[in-house]
Amino acid sequence: MTDDNLRETAVARRPTSRREFLERAAGLAATAAVRVPAPGKIASGAGGSILAYVGTYSSPEGPEGSVGRGQGIYLFEMNPGTGQLIEREVFPAPSNPSWLALSPSRTHLYAASETSTFEGANSGSVSAFSINRRTGRLTPLNTVSSEGAGPAHLSVHPSGRWVLVANYAGGTVAVLPIEPNGELGRATDVRHDAGAVGAAHARSAPPGSFAISGHDRPHAHMIESDPAGRFVLHSDLGMDRIFVWKFDADKGRLEAHHPPFVSLPSGDGPRHFAFHPNRRWLYSLQEEASTLVFFEYDATQGKLTARQTVSTLPAGFQGTNYTSEVRVSPDGRFVYAANRLHDSIAWFSVGERGELAWAGEVWTRGDYPRSFTLDPTGNFLYSCNQRADAIVTFRANRQTGNLTFSGKYTPVGTPAIMVFLA
Repeated sequence: MTDDNLRETAVARRPTSRREFLERAAGLAATAAVRVPAPGKIASGAGGSILAYVGTYSSPEGPEGSVGRGQGIYLFEMNPGTGQLIEREVFPAPSNPSWLALSPSRTHLYAASETSTFEGANSGSVSAFSINRRTGRLTPLNTVSSEGAGPAHLSVHPSGRWVLVANYAGGTVAVLPIEPNGELGRATDVRHDAGAVGAAHARSAPPGSFAISGHDRPHAHMIESDPAGRFVLHSDLGMDRIFVWKFDADKGRLEAHHPPFVSLPSGDGPRHFAFHPNRRWLYSLQEEASTLVFFEYDATQGKLTARQTVSTLPAGFQGTNYTSEVRVSPDGRFVYAANRLHDSIAWFSVGERGELAWAGEVWTRGDYPRSFTLDPTGNFLYSCNQRADAIVTFRANRQTGNLTFSGKYTPVGTPAIMVFLA
């Protein structure tokens, strides 16, 4: 059977449901590690190996009405020559540690638990772990409130002093201080997204799309500072906006900025964004419209200016799709974007002025790519296929951007995010 035949068969089997949070879960307090027997020692960088962590949906009631089949946070060793992943340990966490971020020093890991029941409040949580740099083993430090239900994204400020978290179900963003020992403190700032929401149907969606989801109320979906750390940006899917804040890195405060946001077309649903390595360009991915918008970014004024909009889907596509992740290759030559339901990763070449040109797409070999990650060298791309319970490895051509299936599947229950310790 050819790849095209396989793809057509997979498309026929794809589900068409969409995200509806079912956010009852246990706390992220479980701390014991389950060791997976493996020969030899693990070392980050030693012997050519690279370590990586995978966050999963682990609650009996996971996202979109599905069952979370992950066990918590997984530790893998990656062979940089072949891209093969070898499971080393699992750190149990039954409360959906679905997003992970590393400190700039790579000495601590922070995990957002996508729940709404932390300490009996309508909130999720964020947990801190110290990292043994030689083995990758995690030691739990503490867990604090994310200050909103269903945290879907977090990042660490470039200073290494603050964790920024976006609470999708709660419609809030929060700043959490990092103590000298890596533990997290109580939030120094919490902001509630408030205002009108966009249209139920995306203005820019493909013909025949039934992509409706998060325009019932505000939904903060991503938060990250600009590379210099002076401004913090966060997307709100329900309000179709990317907010820009001045950031007080001494007090951990988000301060009003003018203009306070840029708007995307009504109903398009900005989800994730990614900065180009040159720090002057930003690419925003719209979940319900299946588009990428290229913005020029003025780092001195914290200003975004839209320059181009392209579809993440092949020409002629009709029907429903939800995008999930956008990444820029380490050398800045290509932008990659993932499509759910269409179950593909598209790539675009980056022009001299930042503009995008369609270059190709590849089937993810599994349902619902929740996110994907490029390894530190840019030679491999890993797709976290949530509903297929596997991470699929692709070899990336650094000259053309082309993705080629490596033949390697790594079984992981409902994988959500992968980060490399490098």
